[in-house]
Amino acid sequence: MALPPSLGKILIALGLLLVLIGIAVTFGKKFPLFHLPGDFAISSGSTSFYFPIVSCIILSIVLTAIIQIIGMVTRK
Repeated sequence: MALPPSLGKILIALGLLLVLIGIAVTFGKKFPLFHLPGDFAISSGSTSFYFPIVSCIILSIVLTAIIQIIGMVTRK
């Protein structure tokens, strides 16, 4: 069974993405992501609700840029 030639590039991109996720998890507590102004935190009695809307928007922009760059690199 022959593998497509772009499979190697896809695997490298996924590997780099996993490395970035690992770095984010390891050093995540040192960065203020998910504790930005605009993130909603509501607590009442024994119930609490937290929705990091601003952090999600920033994360979405960064991931979109990374995916676009990977797409430009892998496209010929």
